[in-house]
Amino acid sequence: MTSLNNLQNTHRPHKPRKRVGRGIGSGTGKTCGRGEKGMGSRSGSKRRLGYEGGQFRTFMKLPIRGFSNVRFQKRLDAINLSQIESLYENGETVSLDTLRDRGFLTGKSYGIKILGNGELTKKVIIEAEEVSDTAREKIQQAGATLNLPE
Repeated sequence: MTSLNNLQNTHRPHKPRKRVGRGIGSGTGKTCGRGEKGMGSRSGSKRRLGYEGGQFRTFMKLPIRGFSNVRFQKRLDAINLSQIESLYENGETVSLDTLRDRGFLTGKSYGIKILGNGELTKKVIIEAEEVSDTAREKIQQAGATLNLPE
């Protein structure tokens, strides 16, 4: 059983902040522990991840294996049912063009995916590339029309 007389401090002791540039006697005066010359001694220098001081980096020595499809992916922009509810009125069409006209999408887009967050009460016509299962159920309950490409 623990009581006040046998409690121990389990935290590490407080280490004071290193005060650099405060004279020769401090041990970190003049060059402030950065050494004489070189990139690390300059202000604003950062050590890049994987940088080995001019030595050829390890990850660049390793062979490249396999194929990655990431460069060729065509990502879809997501829109929730709650956002459709606020952007559109009854009978309007939800499509890539109308979303772009309303300022919801900017830049390059390969299509939209409808997600099921929120509720849909308006009877809109939805033209999308993909629809989540929960969104599909909520769209059918609302009586909206769903057009998907074949």
